Amino acid sequence: MADYPPALGELISFFESLPEGERRENLIDMAAAAPACAPKEGEKFDLEDIRHDAECTDTVGVHARLEHGGHVHFAISLGPKVQTLTKALTAILCRGLNGSTLAEVLAVPQDFIPRIIGADLVRLRSQTVYYVLGRMKQAAHTLQAQLA
Repeated sequence: MADYPPALGELISFFESLPEGERRENLIDMAAAAPACAPKEGEKFDLEDIRHDAECTDTVGVHARLEHGGHVHFAISLGPKVQTLTKALTAILCRGLNGSTLAEVLAVPQDFIPRIIGADLVRLRSQTVYYVLGRMKQAAHTLQAQLA
């Protein structure tokens, strides 16, 4: 799993090892953990991009800051109508990408998403499953441009 930051690689391996029923149960558990990915009161960020796009059912805020050594910390705020699968991917991405460099975030291929949630759910949800990753990559690109 050389293309993925180590924490994301571990999550991919974990989900791939699960039978379908357990995978869905764990996705529901991850969705319940999404509020822990929200910005904490008083927390400062270098970039805050909060908006409601057509690809998502509600507002999603991507909050990012660079920490020592050029590593990025993400927090994601979600509106109340955001769907369960998007919440699950939010928690997975925050756990899997926090502490990565901007270059590592930008290099993450999208091919891992069906490996985590299963091809059937990807087909059902179409492009919405890629939404949070795309927003996090946009934030990383913006931060990288600000450094240049």
